[in-house]
Amino acid sequence: MSVRACLPYGDRRLHTPAAPVAEITETVRMIWDDMIETMEAMPGVGLAAPQIGILLQLAVVDASEKRGQVVRMANPEVLHASVQMRTHDEASPNLPGVSAPIARPRAVTVRFLNDAGEMEERDFVGLWAVSVQHQIDHLNGKLYVDRLSPLRRKMLVARSAKLARG
Repeated sequence: MSVRACLPYGDRRLHTPAAPVAEITETVRMIWDDMIETMEAMPGVGLAAPQIGILLQLAVVDASEKRGQVVRMANPEVLHASVQMRTHDEASPNLPGVSAPIARPRAVTVRFLNDAGEMEERDFVGLWAVSVQHQIDHLNGKLYVDRLSPLRRKMLVARSAKLARG
C-alpha cells in the first residue's frame, strides 16, 4: 500500500468521466488499498480513483468517528435521494486550501459492486451521504466547485492556486 499523489485541479482527468469496473480483481483491491491509505493521510472522509489519476469508477468512503469502517465501492449509483437537503462545507485535495458550503440530499440509497464482487444496496445518511455523493461526482468528472456559480468557482480556484504558490 502507498499514499498516492492527488492530481491538481487543472488536470483533465479530473474532468473526465471514469470507466465502469467489469469485475473486482486483485488489481482493483490494490487500488482501493492505496486509496484508503491516501484518504487517511489527507485526512479525509472519501476518495475517488480519478483524484489520483485512475479513470475507473472506484471510490472509498469512511465517515465514521473512530475510522476503520471503510466502504469500498465500484460503479456506485444513487438509486434514491431524500428530498431533505443538508449543507456541508466540502473540500478536495485536488483544490487544496479552500472549501465551500454545498447542499446535497441528506440521505441516499446507493447500489455498487462491493469488495466481494457482489452487487450491494446501502443507505447512507449525514456525512456518509455527503461523501458518497461527492465521490460519485468525481467519478462523473465533476468537482464540488462545479456546483457553485461560475464566479464563486473562479474565485476558489484562484485562491487555491495562490495558496499553492505560497
